[in-house]
Amino acid sequence: MSATKKERLDVILVKKKLIESREKAKAAILAGLVFVDGNKIDKPGFFVRPDEEIVVKSSPVPYVSRGGLKLEKALKVFDVPVKDRVFVDVGASTGGFTHCLLNHGARKVYAIDVGYGQLAWNLRQDNRVVVMERTNIRHVDPKAFTEKIEGAVIDVSFISLKLVLPVVKSIVAEKSDIIALVKPQFEAGRDKVGRKGVVRDPAVHKEVLMNFFQLCQELGLILKGVTHSPITGPEGNIEFLTHIYKSSRPEPPCITGQNLDYVVELAHVELLHDK
Repeated sequence: MSATKKERLDVILVKKKLIESREKAKAAILAGLVFVDGNKIDKPGFFVRPDEEIVVKSSPVPYVSRGGLKLEKALKVFDVPVKDRVFVDVGASTGGFTHCLLNHGARKVYAIDVGYGQLAWNLRQDNRVVVMERTNIRHVDPKAFTEKIEGAVIDVSFISLKLVLPVVKSIVAEKSDIIALVKPQFEAGRDKVGRKGVVRDPAVHKEVLMNFFQLCQELGLILKGVTHSPITGPEGNIEFLTHIYKSSRPEPPCITGQNLDYVVELAHVELLHDK
């Protein structure tokens, strides 16, 4: 009887020693690299029997960093158009987000980061990438871009999005999409961040997302969607992907407190299950 008991696909992958950790298993599944009885499965929580044939096709991370997997989920869930558009990647680092944008057909990506020498070599050599190293987004003049910026992706650390989003808004054109990774450990008050910089309290996650929603409203931006990152950040931090739209035309709110509560609850179930 136990042989036919179904378990989560990400758990089975680790138990069968096909992949070494739940984190990497989730990454492989979300990247479309895992097949069950010949069928591609892209949901880590999909239940399978241990006796079903499970095949992992190739490397669990098809991007220069696992950050690309986070953006890949956002593009899929929010249905954000990328093909032939020009983007800024704020907090590019090694280039996971940039790599993902290029793979989805972006015409050009301005890779912006305060650091130096971090961007992967293959992306440096790509003529669709404009490398902007040693560049603090807070000091970037929108006039520095000679073409219309049609979208932005944001993945920054050790700084609040309150300081970044207003600048990004000034850079992107009307009717642009912005995908921002919200990291509670850098948005919550110090008294709400635990040991090793980890935020575990779902109430704090909800508060951070509600504050971010209010920030978007104050800036005249439309928060169109929120979902959790498919993989956790450093030390196991739960992070959230948000879809923001810049439009001068007023639109009714797409997000409510109830929506945000559900997103947080689902994140805790999906990412902390069986940990």
